[in-house]
Amino acid sequence: STPLGPGGLGVVRLSGPEARSISSAFLRFAADHAWRPWTATLADLLDDGGSLVDQVVTTYFAAPRSYTAEDVVEISCHGSPVVLRHAVDRALGAGARLAEPGEFTLRAFINGRISLPEAEAVHDLINATTLHQARIAAQQLGGSVSRAIAPLKNQLLELIALLEAGIDFAEDDVSVAGSNELLDRIRPIRVGITRLIDSFAYGKLVHDGLTLAIVGRPNVGKSSLFNRLLEHDRAIVTDIPGTTRDTISERASIGGIPVKLVDTAGVRQSSEIVERLGVERALQAMADADLTLVVVDGSAPIQPEDLDLLAKAQAEGVCLPVANKSDLGFAAGAPPDDFLPVSALSGEGIELLRRRILQAIAPQGSIAPESGLITSLRHERLLRESLEALDHATLAVQSGLPHELLLLDCYAALRPIDALTGATTADDILNRIFSTFCIGK
Repeated sequence: STPLGPGGLGVVRLSGPEARSISSAFLRFAADHAWRPWTATLADLLDDGGSLVDQVVTTYFAAPRSYTAEDVVEISCHGSPVVLRHAVDRALGAGARLAEPGEFTLRAFINGRISLPEAEAVHDLINATTLHQARIAAQQLGGSVSRAIAPLKNQLLELIALLEAGIDFAEDDVSVAGSNELLDRIRPIRVGITRLIDSFAYGKLVHDGLTLAIVGRPNVGKSSLFNRLLEHDRAIVTDIPGTTRDTISERASIGGIPVKLVDTAGVRQSSEIVERLGVERALQAMADADLTLVVVDGSAPIQPEDLDLLAKAQAEGVCLPVANKSDLGFAAGAPPDDFLPVSALSGEGIELLRRRILQAIAPQGSIAPESGLITSLRHERLLRESLEALDHATLAVQSGLPHELLLLDCYAALRPIDALTGATTADDILNRIFSTFCIGK
């Protein structure tokens, strides 16, 4: 369960009903040892001949209060790859088998220990590269997505139960709501699903990060701004135009979001082949980026080349105009229109620039993660599928179509939610019908 390679500790984990008996086959405990749940116990790891290989600590988690909801034994060895390999080999020889990739989390899901969104959050938490990513993943692992979807699913199930009862028990005078009530029931479900879909713009940013290209004419301070955002000197900075000949990329964190910063060669006409290739790569980086910072020298008059580059960046996608060198004053007495004033040298305006970068990509960044944040494209597509079915259901009510057809749209809205949270059985629907309506008294 720990990465390969030497370390202070390494953990071998066994899960299943035979976890204790298999562990006992190659571990030697004290004479009075008894398997007590959630208790750490000292033991000797033995080789085939019964000789000591390592002194280990074993921890037993009894089903169902374990990660997989099965009996789990964790063996903490010293982190020698040889010792860990030996512990695994002894476990295999005693009847265990190697876990498939992700199988412990899969068992936790199958055994009802965690929901599907929580299982997906385990992967995100393990692969988090910023603390903010880890917090979001931890909240999802704690059920934030499931908690956000659960009331919406519950409302949809109540609507389905209402329609089913009206169709199946019409002869028993079970009243079915009129069009206005049906629309009132559909509306809050649509609103809740729409809010979750809208959170994906920011959630995708948290999950995947963004690529930020810094472009501009030579000597406007692109590399200085690159270093300032990176918070250390990575790119060479001189007063000589054309110092940067190729793209330079580094990883950074802005507001907890992983960002790939790309410094580019100054864009200008040149007959020199190396510089010309650098300009081509700068334009390609601009085309590939999620956001482009178009940097100008605010202490000098705006040049036609600056405006041409800004137009190209706007045509490629999202861009943010930046007027650098604010510490030198502005040629026109004020920053150029729509350009954010900053100073890569003094740091003036840099914090505002960081906020503007995030706002330019995801205006929904103010969404509280605790309220449920969608970071998975699979979740977003399923929710859009459900929302489309609810739109059809709304149209069916407004058109006065039979409730049987409305019910089909409601089930079509439920299926994607089931794919996200877990299946709804026929018994779930029947239980709601008979608990809601006084049928068969």
